[in-house]
Amino acid sequence: MQLAVVTPPLKKGGEKIDNGGEREIEVIHLWCTRRSASTSLMYSFAQRDDTEVLDEPLYANYLRATGAERPYREELLSKMESDGDTVVKEIIFGPGQKKYRFCKHMATQRLHGLPDDLMERGKHCILIRNPLDILTSYDKETPPSLSDLGYDSLVSIFSDLHSRGNTPCVIDSDLLREDSKATLRGLCDDLGIPFQDEMIKWESGPKPFEGMWAPYWYKSAHESTGFEPPRKYSSAFPSSLYELLEQSMPFYDFLKRYVRMNATTKALNPKLPVFANAKLLAWVGDEIVPRESAKVSVFDSVVQGGDAVWEGLRIYNGKVFKLEEHLDRLFDSAKALAFNNLPTREYVKEAIFKTLIRNGMFHNAHIRLTLTRGKKVTSGMSPAFNLYGCTLIVLAEWKPPVYDNESGITLVTATTRRNSPNNLDSKIHHNNLLNNILAKIEGNNSNADDAIMLDKDGYVSETNATNIFLVKKGCVATPHADYCLPGITRATVMELVVNQNLVLRERRISLSEFHTADEVFTTGSMGELSPVIKIDGRTVGDGGVGPITKRLQYAYKKLTEELGVHIPTYKQYQ
Repeated sequence: MQLAVVTPPLKKGGEKIDNGGEREIEVIHLWCTRRSASTSLMYSFAQRDDTEVLDEPLYANYLRATGAERPYREELLSKMESDGDTVVKEIIFGPGQKKYRFCKHMATQRLHGLPDDLMERGKHCILIRNPLDILTSYDKETPPSLSDLGYDSLVSIFSDLHSRGNTPCVIDSDLLREDSKATLRGLCDDLGIPFQDEMIKWESGPKPFEGMWAPYWYKSAHESTGFEPPRKYSSAFPSSLYELLEQSMPFYDFLKRYVRMNATTKALNPKLPVFANAKLLAWVGDEIVPRESAKVSVFDSVVQGGDAVWEGLRIYNGKVFKLEEHLDRLFDSAKALAFNNLPTREYVKEAIFKTLIRNGMFHNAHIRLTLTRGKKVTSGMSPAFNLYGCTLIVLAEWKPPVYDNESGITLVTATTRRNSPNNLDSKIHHNNLLNNILAKIEGNNSNADDAIMLDKDGYVSETNATNIFLVKKGCVATPHADYCLPGITRATVMELVVNQNLVLRERRISLSEFHTADEVFTTGSMGELSPVIKIDGRTVGDGGVGPITKRLQYAYKKLTEELGVHIPTYKQYQ
């Protein structure tokens, strides 16, 4: 049989024609879906002086094995080798006249029973394209099935190669078309081959290495002389393909996480503060899902208007510290905001425990617990649109205290004033944090750890993220909770102050009193007790961690070791 892509050519029966100068060749496999710019990428590699190309060498084997109908089926089967073993061993990995052989493969053509060499040998890359764009092109055609599209096959190929220790590079067709030179250069780097400028352009018209199906499918490719930029405005998406889009997107989203980064995409994949959190599991709604799937609807109230309440909890030695107190405040806040259809307290507890157990998080972890008013039936402010019930989110992370509690932190005073109860009561622990965020921006701009926020009369309220205390002549003082959240860690520390036989005062405190204090510290579940060594450029005390702060830090640490609600099954993991 004669292969449509005549490199190396075959006679009927597979006898090799002696072209002379043939040698062992290094194979580059491109795995792709339909209509993903794969033909353009094949043209690109064909411009190299060290590369020959094969256009879908497994196509005939696919048609023979599956019985799939094509208008050229019989002609293709008569002219192209259809035995998968022969194709892999003698055509894909057969000797050649150049250093590299680029093989374009449709992902659906990797069928069960093909030789292991197909995946074990050579270099592999995967080309993806958003199914939103691919499916739109089927508007006036018979739509494909999910398996015909090949996204599930691409994920299977990726997983197979990854398990073999040969993780393929992934490139997105939009990035390839937007910045072809940078994307091709990056791809060549990943493949370990030199980039050649000739890969950017080619002559229009049919190519001698194309498959015999080219007249049916390659019309637009034949008109091209390079990678065409994506259309700025696409056509309307056909509603009849909406279900297929929903089925395809999870596969595309999975592969997109591994897209080869260039200058355009690096910002999309920042380094995580704690690398272990890359594989965390989160509770969203009524299920536990992987990090990249942990999302809420664009119709959820937390997206529409920050309409949600939240708590921050810490995990110590198999226990959730102050769990009951945090749940009290969560449900009080939800009641104050008139939430309906709330989950039960026991349900929230179970969600917390299940999330921690699934993650194996029993110490040095933090939970961001959020309860939104829920999803709306249409966008808008009115809670009357919330007809689905509340959305529960349990986000557990490996997170040590976020401040330097040994050397201390610095603060600046923000010009942004803390909300007045006349406007929005801070005793409601809500997600509308813009007031705090604006103050935090001021702190960031001053290279400070956080920012002090004053009330409307100029007295200190709290920082953008924590409550605040000062020590003067052995007396501990903290502002009234008129404008600030009466934090649970704040209340715990106030109890410790009394238990330590120290004098405690809760009163109005001016900014200058903090400037001239002997010691200052902040409190919060995420940061615990954090000593403050400088405020607005003024050194607090002698610039170190004060003795009373150290004393309270030690007492707080002991308390976290003793108190808390036990996580079920924790003993099994010790």
